[in-house]
Amino acid sequence: MSYSPTSDGERLLHGFMAEVHATAPTEIPTLVNRYAGLLGLRRVEIYIVDLQQQRLTPLSAEAQLRVDGSLAGSAFRSVALRVEATDTETLIVWLPLVDGVERLGVIGVQVDTLDKTLLERCQSLASVLAMAITSKRAFSDRFVQRARTETMTLPAEMVRALLPPRAVGEERALSTAVLEPAYELGGDAFDHSLTESTLHAVILDAMGHNLASGMTTAIAMAGCRSARRRGSGLRQLVKTVDEVLAEWLPDQFCTGIALQLDLASGILSWINCGHPPPLLIRDHRVLDNALDRPAEPPMGTPGTIGGAERVRHEVPLQPGDRVVLYTDGVTEARTADGTHFGLARFTASIIRATAAGEPASEALRQLIHSIREYQHDRLNDDATIMIVEWRPQTRTA
Repeated sequence: MSYSPTSDGERLLHGFMAEVHATAPTEIPTLVNRYAGLLGLRRVEIYIVDLQQQRLTPLSAEAQLRVDGSLAGSAFRSVALRVEATDTETLIVWLPLVDGVERLGVIGVQVDTLDKTLLERCQSLASVLAMAITSKRAFSDRFVQRARTETMTLPAEMVRALLPPRAVGEERALSTAVLEPAYELGGDAFDHSLTESTLHAVILDAMGHNLASGMTTAIAMAGCRSARRRGSGLRQLVKTVDEVLAEWLPDQFCTGIALQLDLASGILSWINCGHPPPLLIRDHRVLDNALDRPAEPPMGTPGTIGGAERVRHEVPLQPGDRVVLYTDGVTEARTADGTHFGLARFTASIIRATAAGEPASEALRQLIHSIREYQHDRLNDDATIMIVEWRPQTRTA
């Protein structure tokens, strides 16, 4: 197959970018392959990762690929290019679909040969598709359906609708989180957001495991976001959550940690409301009790309204530090004989992934699967893990 020279290729990519935004989600595979032929590519298949990051599901077919054990999965896990030879003497170029720092899936591009021009076109195609998928999944169930392998409970549906992307970040810092059981959530949730100067993050664990727990989480999340978007500090943010829970669900409460990371200085500030203390990983090891401070009462509990100010803690991070937040469902996961997963096993799993050089998102994916396997894929309680990483040394001028 012949293809246009570079200038024509750029024109075609501009045309694709203009057209993809007006295309219905169900028609994206057809549009992509129409342009693929013009760009000198044989065929393009788009794969979306499922909620549990175990399978890659194509948009226009049914044959799924495993994240662990396939070359496509390797591209997803490592966020790097992979090239596969086929029996038909063609190549498949596997490229990760990444929006910012969030991994969405992969594309498989079939080509006869691969040169610098074609590779650049594949990379441009992947970038445009990642942005298109991110924008369209907010109003189309197509991508949501392809990312699910089970039916979701009503409480889980409510909480999932409120969750941000699994990962947010920029050159100096990132935050990434996982939450299980994916389809039967009760009261766990997380939130994270970036401003010009600060990374904001919250982890929540509402009492119970039912619709009331989901409602508690939803109101607490709304309170956090409302306060954050008004420019409130940590104390005012937690006070806002205390007040909204007291007003709307006076019999409910939730534990949690709200934190802020100053992107320039690396100063970490947090308030712990009845939650397991954060962990600090530095130089591939957990520093004992580095962030262990006396906890405040849970959010929304009697006595917090109108009482003394919440205690705000502060420590300076070093470049490369990772702060780990988790809910008690992580360490209290247990096998049939009652053996706990435990904090030691939890931290050992984090250290192994960190020492192997895994990106934070991949380290979390491996860790949550270890916890699921420990309980034979049936968690008794919600398990949420969040990693906040400060990495100022990667910033370029």
